Amino acid sequence: MPVITLIVNGMERKTECASGEPLLSVLRHRLGLTGTKYGCGEGQCGACTVLLRGKATRSCLTPAESVVGQKIVTIEGLAASGHLHPLQQAFLDEEAFQCGYCTSGMIMSAHSMLAAHPHPSEEEIIQSMDGNVCRCGTYPRIMAAIRRAAQGAKKP
Repeated sequence: MPVITLIVNGMERKTECASGEPLLSVLRHRLGLTGTKYGCGEGQCGACTVLLRGKATRSCLTPAESVVGQKIVTIEGLAASGHLHPLQQAFLDEEAFQCGYCTSGMIMSAHSMLAAHPHPSEEEIIQSMDGNVCRCGTYPRIMAAIRRAAQGAKKP
């Protein structure tokens, strides 16, 4: 099996990779980064979302060998110096999760959207998050968390 080098969360990581193996599998099973979740395996639910060159990308559909040398950020890579990323904190503050399975994908999609549109309208948030599914239905709290992060609000 060939060895590839990925740049994950700012670090070069060498790992074996089967031809066509999804990035999701490499992240979870070869690199031990389990925050990225397997949902549908078809790119429809968003649970596997990571940032690839800053853009929300479905890792279940992305062959790992196709992203060699490109910057990949997983949910584990957002926190810095022992502090949660403001978007992660906003999800906590707004209790924007119930079972939590979708949360990492939601946060990564929201991060990508906020990087492109720091002050999004409600419609921009809805359109951007449309491909992420929350089976618990916490969409109002997810929206509130994204708005909070966009406003830079602190916990009351």
